[in-house]
Amino acid sequence: MKTLNFNTIADLHEYGGLPEPENPLFSASHTNTEQNQKESCEDKEDVEVSLTCDFYNISLKNIISGELVYGRTKYDCTNGTLLFTAPKQTLVFKNLVFSAEAYHISFHKDFIRGTAIYNQIKEYSFFEYKVNEALHLSPKEEALLKTLFRNIELEYQNNQDEFSKEIILSQLETLLRYANRFYKRQFLNRKDNNNHIFSQFKAVLNVYFETNQFEENGIPTVNWLAKQMGVSHRYMSDAIKTETGKTAVDQINLYIIEEAKNLLLSPNISISETAYKLGFEYPQYFSRLFKKKTGLSPKAYIAQSTLN
Repeated sequence: MKTLNFNTIADLHEYGGLPEPENPLFSASHTNTEQNQKESCEDKEDVEVSLTCDFYNISLKNIISGELVYGRTKYDCTNGTLLFTAPKQTLVFKNLVFSAEAYHISFHKDFIRGTAIYNQIKEYSFFEYKVNEALHLSPKEEALLKTLFRNIELEYQNNQDEFSKEIILSQLETLLRYANRFYKRQFLNRKDNNNHIFSQFKAVLNVYFETNQFEENGIPTVNWLAKQMGVSHRYMSDAIKTETGKTAVDQINLYIIEEAKNLLLSPNISISETAYKLGFEYPQYFSRLFKKKTGLSPKAYIAQSTLN
């Protein structure tokens, strides 16, 4: 198996033969050449490729043939297909052939921190392993999404000014809302058979955070989370370690760090308030964990992000 790991959007562009991105944290592209198809889809016999990125990806393309595996399930590769991947999630494909025309958007978590999309994106199940099919579009749906892709690409290429990011985020939010509507349509009468332990784990954490229980009750324990999911803490821990390579405690800490980054970049919230919102009795304990996981103190992270 050929393994591809892209740490930056620039790395992905270089591999795909695209120009260097206009913004290191965001890119939008539209390709329509046979040469690009040959370079990007690895359509040689018995070639299996594992692809992982450190950023979000949204792709609209017509998959003609081949096998595509996401998480533990295979996508049905037919017709117009919209694919979503979150950071660190892996796509495995074999003998994949798709049409020459393709639309693609990549964006880093740092691009959406402190914005409405950062929180909204957690609600969209199509960025999770638990979805067992890609989104297949009707002709009208495909035409509408292509228009949104083109508008985002036009803003990305031509108007890199003080208004550009706000306009791109607004149109990206619209694209995601339409995608969510189309997913609801596609899966209205279907039961999700891939409700993996890690997806449940993250869902419980999201509810715990969104209902202010971190602040009220402190950081949840592994035992408490397992009880909410109706499984033993040992089974949950083993399943999470198998699926992610990290322990349940590691995943709780990673969740806290991701929420902390968003809160620290939000207006009118101090470092101490961020610590209390995330269940820390003493801000210094929060700062110690944050620096251990990111290499920066909360204050240094805010300063660095302000410069970018």
